[in-house]
Amino acid sequence: MLHPRIIKLIIAISLVTLLLKPNQVHGQGGIVIENAGVAVAFGNSITFTANIKSTLPIQQASLLFREANEEITRVETLQVAEDGAVSFTYDATQNVFPPFSWVLFWFQATLSDGVTYTSDPIKFQYYDDRFPWRQVNRVNVTINWYAGDDSFGASALDAAGSGILAMRDFVPISFDDPIDVYVYSNITDLQSTLVSSSNEWVGAHAHPELGVVLVAIPPSSSQFIEMETKIPHELAHVMLYRSLGENYQRQPAWLIEGIASMVELYPNPDYARAMQIASDNDSLIPFNDLCASFPVDAGSAFLAYAQSQSFVTYIRDSYGTSGLSRLMGAYSEGFNCELGATQALGIPLSQLDIRWRETVLGQNIGGVAARNLLPFLLIMLLVLIVPLWSAIDLLRQRRKNGKQESK
Repeated sequence: MLHPRIIKLIIAISLVTLLLKPNQVHGQGGIVIENAGVAVAFGNSITFTANIKSTLPIQQASLLFREANEEITRVETLQVAEDGAVSFTYDATQNVFPPFSWVLFWFQATLSDGVTYTSDPIKFQYYDDRFPWRQVNRVNVTINWYAGDDSFGASALDAAGSGILAMRDFVPISFDDPIDVYVYSNITDLQSTLVSSSNEWVGAHAHPELGVVLVAIPPSSSQFIEMETKIPHELAHVMLYRSLGENYQRQPAWLIEGIASMVELYPNPDYARAMQIASDNDSLIPFNDLCASFPVDAGSAFLAYAQSQSFVTYIRDSYGTSGLSRLMGAYSEGFNCELGATQALGIPLSQLDIRWRETVLGQNIGGVAARNLLPFLLIMLLVLIVPLWSAIDLLRQRRKNGKQESK
C-alpha cells in the first residue's frame, strides 16, 4: 500500500496538471504547438509537455521559460518523439520561482530548411496548491487562508485595511494592481514556500513586485496582535515598491524596514528593552552597517528591526513626513547611505545616528546638556561682554587720568 504522503503528492500533481492551450498554439511560421500543458508539484517539480507539429522534419527543439519579472531565460534542449511529443521536468527545488509568481514558457524548433521558428509565449501561475485556500476580499486586496473560520479571514482583511489607512500619510497607496495576502497557519508551512537560504526565524515575507504577501499566523487568542503586526508591515513593502519602482532597491534596508515597522498597528513591546540593553552594553548596530541588509541571526536581526523602527520614527518626529520623502528621494537619486541623509536632512547619517542615540536612548547626557546650553551661554556672554568691556575701559581711563595728575 502506498504511503499517504505519496498518495497526497500524486493527487496534488494530478489536480494541478493544467492544459493551458488544449487546442493549437500557432508559432511564428512553420510550427504548430498542440496540447501545451504544465504539471506543477509545488516545491518539487514543474513538468512541461506539448506536441510540436511541422510539415518539415524537426532538427532541434528547445523549451524556453522564465519568471515574468526575470531577465534571464532558461533554455532546455528537447527530445522530439515521432509524433512530435516533447516533455521536460524542471527541478523546482533548485533556483525555485517565487511562490505565486507568473511563469512564461515557449518553444523553438529548427527545421530541415535551417530556419528556427518560435511559438507564442504561454503563462501560468506557480501556485502553492498544497492547502485548501479560502478567500475574502475588499477593493483589490484578497486574503487567502486555510486554517481558521470565517471570522479569521475577516479579521485578517480588517488588519490589512487598518494598516493601509495607517500608512497613507507617508506611503503612497496604490490599488491599481491586485494584492494577495496568503496566511499560513505556521512557520514551517511558510518556510517551505521560500528559498532554502531563507532564515528559519522569518515569519512573514513579501514579494513586492508580485503584489504578494506571505505571513504565518496560527488561529489563536493572539491572532489579532500578529495580524496587526505582520500584515501592515508586509503591505508597506508592496506599497513602497509600487511608489518607488526600480528605486526601491536603492533604499537603505534600515529605511524600508523602519517605515514598514512604523506602520505596524501593534508595535513590538520588546523593541525598547532590546535597544536599552544594547545601549547599556555598547552593542547597538551603527546604521551605516544596516544599509545593504540586516543580519541573518535572529538576535541581531531583532535588534536591527527595533533600531530601524525607532530611528525612522525619530526622523519623522524631527523632520516630518516630508523629511522621510526627501530621504527616499535622495537615495533614489543615487546618493550613498551616508550622504543621502546629508542631502535630504542636512546632516550625515553617522551624525544623525548619534543624535538619535542621545535623544531617544539618553546617551551622552552631559554632552547633550552642554550642547543645549551653548546658545544660552553665547547670549549671556554677549550680554555680559559689553558692560565688562566698558568697566575695563573705565579702569584704563582712571589709571591714565591718575598718572596725569601725579605729574
